[in-house]
Amino acid sequence: MIHSYSGKSIHFDIKYKNRTSIAITIDSYGSIEVQAPKGTPDEKVVHLLEKNWDPIQQKLKEIKERLQGPQEKVYDHGENFLYLGNTFPIQIFQDSTIAQDYVKFEQNKLYIYVKYPEDEKIKQTLKRFYYQQCKTIVEKSISTYQSYFKSKPRSIRITDSKTTWGTCDSRHHLTFNWRLAMAPQSVIDYVVVHEMCHMVHLNHDRSFWRLVGKIMPDYKEKENWLALSNWKMTV
Repeated sequence: MIHSYSGKSIHFDIKYKNRTSIAITIDSYGSIEVQAPKGTPDEKVVHLLEKNWDPIQQKLKEIKERLQGPQEKVYDHGENFLYLGNTFPIQIFQDSTIAQDYVKFEQNKLYIYVKYPEDEKIKQTLKRFYYQQCKTIVEKSISTYQSYFKSKPRSIRITDSKTTWGTCDSRHHLTFNWRLAMAPQSVIDYVVVHEMCHMVHLNHDRSFWRLVGKIMPDYKEKENWLALSNWKMTV
């Protein structure tokens, strides 16, 4: 079926089932399904769709962007970058007197100060900012969750991995991907808890996941965020 509202149209399938309420689901490819109790009038389904129109459109937009893949960044005023789960525009300032290029986050903007406003220098300055922020955030998170563990990490490193968000070796050396600074705090906390649990169980066995779930019962939601959002965690 097709329904138009506020100048936009959506395609959706409707299934009538033995249930007591109406539910709207959107799969990872943007297909919309409405499940409704048998005998539900079409007007009631349409009303629920229109009531949730903005969230549906936002979800469809996110799915479309994800399926298109990472877009090439423009290192100029107004380009958006992720930080702690939200997107913020950058503002670039040239200052030939500074000792080192740097980023300052304030007033919901990422202010980038560089000696020379070249794309590669802006990119590397942003990357260094994420490295620094990731280290600080991870260390605070480890302190927060340390009470759940008898052992402490021997070292904490921030790395540029293409395949993992974090690792823990048999000697309790922990590493974390600098891109985590782009994730919400709760997602960073999950990755920290995940790696700290490896100080107790090195493998992903049942005991490991029980421990993760005990500390963070909603950890699957955090994994899902990473799975759906990792494509845009880039500079």
